[in-house]
Amino acid sequence: MQPRVVQKLIETIDTLWGLSPNVEITLEANPTSVEAGKFADFSRAGINRVSMGVQALNDPDLKRLGRMHSVAEAEAAFDIAKTHFKRVSFDLIYARQDQTLANWETELRRALDMAVDHLSLYQLTIEPQTAFGNLFERGKLHGLPADDTAADMYDITQKICADAGMPAYEVSNHAAAGQESQHNLIYWRYGDYVGVGPGAHGRITVDGKRIATVSIRNPEAWLNADQKTSDVEIISTTDQASEYLMMSLRLSEGSDVARFKNLSGQHLPDDVITNHCADGLLRQTNSHIIATQKGRIILNALLRDLLV
Repeated sequence: MQPRVVQKLIETIDTLWGLSPNVEITLEANPTSVEAGKFADFSRAGINRVSMGVQALNDPDLKRLGRMHSVAEAEAAFDIAKTHFKRVSFDLIYARQDQTLANWETELRRALDMAVDHLSLYQLTIEPQTAFGNLFERGKLHGLPADDTAADMYDITQKICADAGMPAYEVSNHAAAGQESQHNLIYWRYGDYVGVGPGAHGRITVDGKRIATVSIRNPEAWLNADQKTSDVEIISTTDQASEYLMMSLRLSEGSDVARFKNLSGQHLPDDVITNHCADGLLRQTNSHIIATQKGRIILNALLRDLLV
């Protein structure tokens, strides 16, 4: 996307809804020299935060991940970004093929030396019907760390990042105080967001009803269509409660039990909460339940138990 298009989009959003003086406007960018060459123009267009998909800090793994940039190119793009934006984030993936705990610790410390105010650190997961999923099914994805090693990588990530002043505010996201991603917090706190563009999803409240929107996926079809959405669905309060819990329990602030009750009409199961608190997987305050570090590793299992 060219900077002039970004500028026009921002101007149109401001015309439709109005933008606050402290609005966060994030561009997701590839850490290539071509993209970095546009950073000054993106800044002038109104972007004030950049998130870059670095993914790995060694070239062989970047190649395995199908990335088009080198480590040197990513570092150069990152340095350029810092000159044009006060807020810069980048992503890394761990539990990669043939990666050891020591390898990851070294890479993470290098990333923290580079970091400005935010890091997204994702554990590699193999999903069906993806390139990695297909390789895994055919037995051609070798060297993935054992589950225990991947869990150890998660644990050491939490400690090293917290010691560096960038604790996790969400399962995979770390930030200095006050530098959390505002648009991501909207999703995890189950706020409203408008999805614009091919394949975009949205959640908006209209006349007191929570509505899920899905845009047409094919870019050409989306561009030529008068009606850009392929699906609009009113979400039941029961489903809203489930979605809220699935999103908010990812946060270090946890889930508001009263909000869940107001949506679902039912209390979360006290016996399940009590048992998981006793096992050190959850902790409870007067208003929230919060997944512990131990609980976050098995968050899907916790959610299954809570959403009985």
